[in-house]
Amino acid sequence: MKQKLDAIDRKILALLQARSDLPINELAEAVHLTPTPCWRRIQRLKEMGIIAQQVALLDRQKVNVGVTVFVSVRTRDHDLPWLDKFRTAVQSIAEVVEAYRMSGDVDYLLKVVVPDIAAYDLVYKQLIQQVPLADVSSSFAMEELKFTTAVPLSYAT
Repeated sequence: MKQKLDAIDRKILALLQARSDLPINELAEAVHLTPTPCWRRIQRLKEMGIIAQQVALLDRQKVNVGVTVFVSVRTRDHDLPWLDKFRTAVQSIAEVVEAYRMSGDVDYLLKVVVPDIAAYDLVYKQLIQQVPLADVSSSFAMEELKFTTAVPLSYAT
């Protein structure tokens, strides 16, 4: 049976998306609960799989990966063995932080973070060495206008 999210659950999720290390006492106060019921709600949200994991977000500039590259990939192969090989390759390259199978003209879209163009060239060579590709197009981000890991909660039921 699917449990519904109420306004307090959504408020807890919004606060945790903004700062997952918020002490339980502060979180409980912000949602007008005592700590124990608030903690129980968080545990339930984890058990439901709504809270998938809690992580630390790093300043990419301070860890020297301030260059973001969006890589569009096209392939001639559209079978499962090729996809498995591509997935394995992408997952083995630490600089690839996001990867998507797309609809439309581009088959796959990768988000890569590196310190500079030379480092991206090494990533590119790593990728093409592991799996055959028909076309690779790279776009370097000039400016980050918005970055968030928070998802909108207005659709949560």
